[in-house]
Amino acid sequence: MRSLTPEPPLEEKYGDLFRKYSNGDTVEHGEGTFNTEGVEEMELPLIDLGRLSLGGKEEEECKREIALASQEWGFFQVVNHGISREVLERMKSEQVKLFRRPFMEKVNDACMNFPMGSYRWGSPSATRLSQLSWSEAFHVPMSNISGLTGRDNLSLTMEQFATKISELAQKLGQILAEKLGQDPMFFKEHCLPSTCYLRLNRYPPCAVSSKIVGLMPHTDSDFLTILHQDNIGGLQLVKDGKWIAVKPNEDALIINIGDLLQAWSNDVYKSVEHRVLTNQHKERFSMAYFFCPSYDSIIQSCGEPQVYRRFSFREFRQQVQDDVKRLGYKIGLPRFIL
Repeated sequence: MRSLTPEPPLEEKYGDLFRKYSNGDTVEHGEGTFNTEGVEEMELPLIDLGRLSLGGKEEEECKREIALASQEWGFFQVVNHGISREVLERMKSEQVKLFRRPFMEKVNDACMNFPMGSYRWGSPSATRLSQLSWSEAFHVPMSNISGLTGRDNLSLTMEQFATKISELAQKLGQILAEKLGQDPMFFKEHCLPSTCYLRLNRYPPCAVSSKIVGLMPHTDSDFLTILHQDNIGGLQLVKDGKWIAVKPNEDALIINIGDLLQAWSNDVYKSVEHRVLTNQHKERFSMAYFFCPSYDSIIQSCGEPQVYRRFSFREFRQQVQDDVKRLGYKIGLPRFIL
């Protein structure tokens, strides 16, 4: 019975899209097409944050590498990041238990008194296979984590994880602002713990994995995203105009630049399109922290001539939501170019 199974009914919900594809529909995204096969695997730039505590040339070289990777890749990975393996492993264990709950419990937010609508699965606006994300997730505002009732192992572990990862995001934001010659306190003033989000992801096995992505191609609508993933793999990003597969490293956290930081830096730092592929036999788990400002925060390019007009985070999010609802996919920053 569905009430007892943990799996979201993806095949049942999107059966018409499968049948449409089998009848000759092409896999499209926007106006183009994408290929999920034959992608080269590469390692992201790896940065040891322990060097920041050494001072002098070591500290400055570490900061330079962070800024350079943000310009050239839009992605990098870090070790000695301040979050212990014990916390990460405990977080993964509790996350797995959460997703093992019966599907209807997750839909009804009966797992842990998460805020209404925290649990999401599939892609409600999908009109073709390329717009379908074969995944399920809990999207939880940071402001709700400390207020979760029950104070069980998951809530306590989430709070500990969120506190540490918030500190890391602030540290990285400060470095990136500093290397632009901007106020290093900008993010401390605009990105409060209460304005950020934590997303717990699960990508179920998919029998037709060559035709469906776990998460459709997109850029992130924040300043920074910090990701911890397992060793299954599947994360891909665009580098020099082609897709590359990211080699998993369970000891590292992955950092990627979001749309807001690209706009704020006047295109110095790059928000890069990325996606997650499905796996035919194995499930994949990840945890993502989204470093966001308040809805009323104004994003203004810090360089001249300015590439983007001034806009609020609220306005940006609303435009993204409108586009996804109307088109099935996100447009993002091009909507705000001067």
